[in-house]
Amino acid sequence: MSDPAETSALAFEGALDELEVLVERLETGELALEQALATFERGVALSRRCAELLDCAEQRIDELVRASGGAAVRPFAPDSAREG
Repeated sequence: MSDPAETSALAFEGALDELEVLVERLETGELALEQALATFERGVALSRRCAELLDCAEQRIDELVRASGGAAVRPFAPDSAREG
């Protein structure tokens, strides 16, 4: 298992792909406890990396929209939140 610190160089797609594989491995329930813990730890690091990259993308989009004087930025509300 890789060091969780190694996630800083991963692109979003790579981190997400690896995270999906790790989730599948954990869901089988066939890993030994130490392997499961290491897999979970790596998954947490990958999840944080994905969240970090999404936050950066959101900030960049906000900056571009403001700079262009374009569309107004408002928080996203999924359909289920608007219905309720």
